Amino acid sequence: MRQPSAPPPFNAPAARRLRAALGMGPEHVAHGMRTSYGLPYVTPDLVVAWERGVAAPGNPELTALAGVLWCSPGELLGRPRTLREHRIARGVAPEDVARAVGMDLRGYLRTEETDEWRGTERQSAALARVLRLDLPDFVAVTGREARLAELLRSAVTTRWQAYVRPVLKVAPVDREVLEAVLQALHQDYQGHMAATLSWGGGSSGASASGRDFLDRIVENFWTAVEDRGVQAASAEARWASDG
Repeated sequence: MRQPSAPPPFNAPAARRLRAALGMGPEHVAHGMRTSYGLPYVTPDLVVAWERGVAAPGNPELTALAGVLWCSPGELLGRPRTLREHRIARGVAPEDVARAVGMDLRGYLRTEETDEWRGTERQSAALARVLRLDLPDFVAVTGREARLAELLRSAVTTRWQAYVRPVLKVAPVDREVLEAVLQALHQDYQGHMAATLSWGGGSSGASASGRDFLDRIVENFWTAVEDRGVQAASAEARWASDG
């Protein structure tokens, strides 16, 4: 029996802010969800619980809440993490995504359930287009982030030049930008290690700083890419140019 998926991350402060901007009370929101969306169990207390982060709406409640608050479901979500959450945040039906990428619906839903994307390059570009994914999100939802982290750790701890092509296959940013980013990350990491090996043996703090740098290597990578003004390019465009 198929298990229900966990609800997407709910942005409680955003829900409260949007309601207040419309001059509505929790009772007005609950009434709208009951009468317009057929959810008789929604009470003002439940709306307050959502806004306080004590509870989170499921998919039907999220859609109805967005309708009552005159916003998109994505405005009520925290940063999406999975393929399913990105789809819900964009308000796209699974049937529409499956059609856009050329998959049967059952196969696409299985991809969401397992968080394992096995599409072709053409299908990957179509997925990025229909869900309007930027490159970091695309790498994450298609299961490439772990591989990216592995390559980046190797690049900063050894010879970064040897990892340009492997990283490009996972995260196809501009080659010149990638080379500059890998070199900078390598120098940053080596700086942490140099502090550890300095006069007196360095400090445990410097060593911990180096470990933290490696733990956050993917985040550091995308920040460095963004600093060079190229992260805004869509994943669709990157994969299309790479294909």
